[in-house]
Amino acid sequence: MTVQEWTEKTELDIDKGQRISIKDEELASLRKAAEFDTICNEIIPKSITEIRRLSSRLSSYPRVLKKEDFERTVLTMVYTAYRAAQSQGHQKDTWVESFVNLYKALKNDLMLLYNKQTS
Repeated sequence: MTVQEWTEKTELDIDKGQRISIKDEELASLRKAAEFDTICNEIIPKSITEIRRLSSRLSSYPRVLKKEDFERTVLTMVYTAYRAAQSQGHQKDTWVESFVNLYKALKNDLMLLYNKQTS
């Protein structure tokens, strides 16, 4: 399944300005959808510089992330994967590297949580 097929199937649209929206009007009218829109378009980082900054902060974060921060980081990973799929050459490598760094940060967070629970 291509990224375009995935966004069509999930009823999401990412326009040329990188604004994320829900295609289905009924779904988009729900309060949770408005929160999703705010998170995706106002909170999660979209530039490679901002995403690298987030990865750096997360890699040195000494404790388990709050649920909201974890979820926002997952959304950032999804956005980063989308950008990697849309890019070519060096740009693609940069987006993939950022995706991997976010993955490592979240894996570290999950390991902190696991170790906390087993102690």
